[in-house]
Amino acid sequence: MNPIEKLVEEIECQNLWEKELNLTRKEYLKVRGSIDTNLYFIVKGSLRIFIIDEFEEHTIRFGYRNNIIAALDSYIKNEPSDLYIQAIKKTELKVISKNSFNNFIWSSKKYIKIWLEIVNELVYKHMERERDILTTSPVERYKRVLGRSPQLFQEIPNKYIASYLRMKPETLSRIKKS
Repeated sequence: MNPIEKLVEEIECQNLWEKELNLTRKEYLKVRGSIDTNLYFIVKGSLRIFIIDEFEEHTIRFGYRNNIIAALDSYIKNEPSDLYIQAIKKTELKVISKNSFNNFIWSSKKYIKIWLEIVNELVYKHMERERDILTTSPVERYKRVLGRSPQLFQEIPNKYIASYLRMKPETLSRIKKS
């Protein structure tokens, strides 16, 4: 059982989910300028986290079934965020507030350990992605992400994957065909 499954199982056992949300395709969970300190467990569907500069959207992260997602900058600092979180397809979520989650995590060394495993994995994946974007070719970025996250290519439309890989959709299409 992976750390997220362990954590979710414990939250389920203690009945700590505060609510459930259902999002339609393209519906926003969070928009720029808002504060969101909740953690979300994705029961079904998929979401993307992105920012918008003056010219285009830049996808930063995806979440799909059995993942946890959050606007981490807002979650950590309790401040407004530039991030958007949007459902890519119909999505069901379970919600726990930061306060409830922190009370739960700090109630046991076992829970702290599980949470640290999750956070360490997130940081490591983020570092890998940064390195890929800065030092590898588009073909290598595609291959590395395909190797790390094959589910991504089953769950997420190509236009969002291309944004995540920092390439045009046409480039991704050519790479996939070759």
